[in-house]
Amino acid sequence: MKQDLLTFADWSPEGMQRLLELAMEIKGSPQSYAQVLAGKSVVALFEKPSLRTRVSFDIGINRLGGHMVYLDTKASQLSGREDTIDMAANLACWADAIVARVYSHRTLEQFSSAARVPVVNALCDKYHPCQGLADYLTIVEQFGKTQGLTVAYIGDGNNVTHSLMIVGALLGCNQVVITPPGHAPEPDMVSQANTLAMQTGATITLSHDLADAEGANVLYTDTWLSMGDETPLAEIKDTFMPYQINEALMTRTGASHVMHCQPAHRDLEITGSLIDSDASLLMQQAENRMHGQNAILTHLLSGL
Repeated sequence: MKQDLLTFADWSPEGMQRLLELAMEIKGSPQSYAQVLAGKSVVALFEKPSLRTRVSFDIGINRLGGHMVYLDTKASQLSGREDTIDMAANLACWADAIVARVYSHRTLEQFSSAARVPVVNALCDKYHPCQGLADYLTIVEQFGKTQGLTVAYIGDGNNVTHSLMIVGALLGCNQVVITPPGHAPEPDMVSQANTLAMQTGATITLSHDLADAEGANVLYTDTWLSMGDETPLAEIKDTFMPYQINEALMTRTGASHVMHCQPAHRDLEITGSLIDSDASLLMQQAENRMHGQNAILTHLLSGL
């Protein structure tokens, strides 16, 4: 029976830990996995533009011995041309898996129901599971563990926040989510994370007060405007600027490292000097997108 990866919310802590260990093994011994996708083709269907997601999947699949076919729905004029379920069913006739970067989680659900091959969520409005795995691969490389650490996410509660909470809860990492009023993560996503945290002893804290980030090991932020949100920056800058991650906040909280899923906007949600500092894990996160995604594809397509 095929398995999709639309979210990690339905995974167990044991399964999440095994996938993380697989990602570490693939990164450390790439030649051992150089043919794991030999003879397999993966379609990457993108409704939204991308740098890290597209390149990391393309090169990563090649390193596993597979072949990627990239479809830009806008450039190829595929959007609206036929029903989503028909598109997915057709792609499944040729491809061994479908990687989809879409606007709506509902699109992924339709793909899942229509395609007889695994569907991987490369980003949607609710989740960003590939980023979440890459983030915790980065954290375990830096700290040697995830259990008992604290990540403080500061900024807009969005799809990245949701997956950061979910994967962190599965791995026993405490989560502090600090947002301006009105920008908290979705309640049902918080509920999912809390349910998982009960299994591992992790805590989930929601706040609007930066003082609650004190004692965190890592500060994490994302852009204030998600891709596709056309709200003028000037309208939200005054709301979010007090939540900027900068050197003063690092000193105040005692955090040793800073993370950002990118693209980053220098001197808005994070200072450029902090991005370029020794505390920054941004490029390690970016590299680990490939290794995490390779672990996902290896698991889904080879059963490892």
